[in-house]
Amino acid sequence: MHYLAHLPASADSTAITTLHRKRQAWVNQDKKGFLRYRQPALDLARYGAATVECSNDTVIIGRPDEVGDHERRLIEEKLRAFMPWRKGPFSVFGIDIDAEWRSERKWRRLLPGLPDLTGKVIADIGCNNGYYMFRMAAARPKLVLGFEPSVQHYYCFRALNGMARSPFLDIDLLGVEHLSLFRECFDVIFLMGVIYHRPSPIDTLRDILTALKPGGTLILESQAIPGDQPVALFPGETYAKVPGTYFVPTGPCLLNWLRKAGYAGVELFCSHPMSSAEQRRTPWMTFESFTDYIDREDPTLTVEGYPAPWRIFVRAEKKT
Repeated sequence: MHYLAHLPASADSTAITTLHRKRQAWVNQDKKGFLRYRQPALDLARYGAATVECSNDTVIIGRPDEVGDHERRLIEEKLRAFMPWRKGPFSVFGIDIDAEWRSERKWRRLLPGLPDLTGKVIADIGCNNGYYMFRMAAARPKLVLGFEPSVQHYYCFRALNGMARSPFLDIDLLGVEHLSLFRECFDVIFLMGVIYHRPSPIDTLRDILTALKPGGTLILESQAIPGDQPVALFPGETYAKVPGTYFVPTGPCLLNWLRKAGYAGVELFCSHPMSSAEQRRTPWMTFESFTDYIDREDPTLTVEGYPAPWRIFVRAEKKT
């Protein structure tokens, strides 16, 4: 938990430490087979990479000539323990990991809305395996703290950064619901692919506002439905086969949520329809993906008959 040293006194360090220990104890009970991810992460952390490059589309951790053929086969076996890989691409000692999402495309769309990340304290909420955290590391922030409640993704990041050994990055088994412990801690908060999974999106946005420093920036990316009216879809059991989806807003609706939550400088700077060019099956993610979620006869609809998803990108600020 080296990240505590980079947080201001406004953070509830005692409560954060207690929560951290409870979450680790929960994993150690192994009631859901969580520990199958720990050992591969520990094994991979033995391979310190001499080369780490985060400025390009593919995050490179180690060049092919840094390990032998036998070691590379062992490393690939350990990496495959974290399948399905949702975010990427990565190249690890010459092993190319083609993840389900071509996350470099989203990162390029984010660039016009990004504040200066150099020397900043940043939170990435729902960080998955940390692809975007590695991209942020290229700007040399003071800290990027990943909040990730999934044990699989948590240990996948631990494996990757165990090899990359970036001093700027850390992670904990936390979710957006724990932000109240981090009052006025972050210069920048990223919330990507999360808000539509929250039953009370405005309350979530207010929690994020509390965790931002005065003048801090929220970068929010969300699934959306197309439209110019400030409305949100409230789907049934699933949306595009995904359970736990509550409100899927239009762009204007999301902007209104942010304004009602108390943000200033709210700006939608990118929107686009989803496609199978960006989310698809790969050898590293062999389950259903985008084409399985969309109506085969009418690609403007999901399999449930709802409007097919777009993605929208918003920047907002906390008043000083």
